[in-house]
Amino acid sequence: MTLAYPIASNAAHPAHLSPGYRSSIKRAPQKPLIVMRQTLSELTGPVYGHEAVRENDHDLTTQHTGEPLGERIIVHGHVLDEDGRGVPNALVELWQANACGRYVHVSDQHPAPLDPNFTGAGRAQADSDGYYKFITIKPGAYPWGNHHNAWRPAHIHFSVFGHAFISRLVTQMYFPGDPLFEFDPIFNSVPDAKARMRMVSHFDLESTQPEWALCYRFNIVLRGRNATPMETK
Repeated sequence: MTLAYPIASNAAHPAHLSPGYRSSIKRAPQKPLIVMRQTLSELTGPVYGHEAVRENDHDLTTQHTGEPLGERIIVHGHVLDEDGRGVPNALVELWQANACGRYVHVSDQHPAPLDPNFTGAGRAQADSDGYYKFITIKPGAYPWGNHHNAWRPAHIHFSVFGHAFISRLVTQMYFPGDPLFEFDPIFNSVPDAKARMRMVSHFDLESTQPEWALCYRFNIVLRGRNATPMETK
C-alpha cells in the first residue's frame, strides 16, 4: 500500500513564506511550483525500512546501557485518514531534543549537556488499526537564534512513511499549555488557529502508567478537513 498525501488546504499547513520565521525567507519559492510527474518506481517502491524496525526501536529509554535523564513519557495514537479510519502498517519515526533541550547533532552547540544514554530517535510500525506507541523522555525547550531571546516550545518531530520514500509527511507534536506557543514563529506559521492546535497532544490520564510515566495522545490525520499540519516545503 502506498499512502497518498494531498495537502488539505493552505490554512491547515505551514506557509512557505512566514516572515517571522527568518530562514523561510530564503527557502520559500519565489516562482510557482512545477509539478513533476511521479514514475511507477517512485509510487510503488522500494519499501522504505518497514522490515528493518526492531522490537524495541519504539523505546528511546532502553537504547543504551543506562537510563536517560529526564521525565519518562509515553506518546501514542493513531495514524488516520480523512474519515477517521486507521491507516495500517505506516512507518512512524520520531526525533527530538533531550530533557535539556539539546540534540545529538554537530550543528547543536548551545550550552546544555548531552545525555550519553539518550540519542533522541526512534521508529515504530503502526499496527493493522493504525495504532503506534513510543516511550521516550519529555524534551526541553531550547534557544534557536531566530530573533532576540527566541526559544522553541518543547516538541517532538514525527515522520510518517508509506511504502515508498516519496510517500512521506513530517510534522511536529507539542505539549499542552506551553507558554512559548505565542512567541514561536514556526508554530504560528500555520495560519489557521484550530489547525495549529491539532499539533498539540492531549494528556491521557487513562493510559498514564502509575508511578512510572505520564502519557500523551497524538493522532496524526493525513488529509482532509481535520488534517494534522504538515511541513510542505
